[in-house]
Amino acid sequence: YLFPKAHAVAYVMMAFRIAWFKVHRPLAFYAAYFSIRAKAFDATVMCQGIDQVKAKMQEIIKKDKDASAVEQDMLVTLEVCYEFYLRGFQFEPIDLYRSDATRFLMDEEKGSLLPPFTSVPGLGESAAQSIMEQRQGRSFISVSEFSDACPKVSKAHIDGLKAAGALAGMPETSQLTLFG
Repeated sequence: YLFPKAHAVAYVMMAFRIAWFKVHRPLAFYAAYFSIRAKAFDATVMCQGIDQVKAKMQEIIKKDKDASAVEQDMLVTLEVCYEFYLRGFQFEPIDLYRSDATRFLMDEEKGSLLPPFTSVPGLGESAAQSIMEQRQGRSFISVSEFSDACPKVSKAHIDGLKAAGALAGMPETSQLTLFG
């Protein structure tokens, strides 16, 4: 009966593949890890730099046993994020026109990852798909126009996108002011 041995060999081979990518193609490793394995990726914290990541890690570690399951999952993701920053990589701000719905996109030249819309806390896959569908062939003039075009995106989602930097520089309304 060879199943247990073959199963163990499969795990070892998988570990070697992961290690190879982590050493030789680290940006691809982190893109895959954050897209597939990271359960609690929060773009409003993790994309703000190494200092913000360390502060959030310390906050969760201080809670120790009082930390919720979501915070414990976030701590694991924060540790990988900390390693990501230590290796000299960066996160770009979420881009309304370039970000994917669910996958992290690599930019090899800059050594950076572009987070997906689902990395915004509370923004689900259907709202992210809605954003991707509505952005095809158009540009949004204001936050209110974006909100009207994407009915699955709520006010809370828009606040999260603002916090993540996706709507930076975009005016709230399409109204022009003549004086002031």
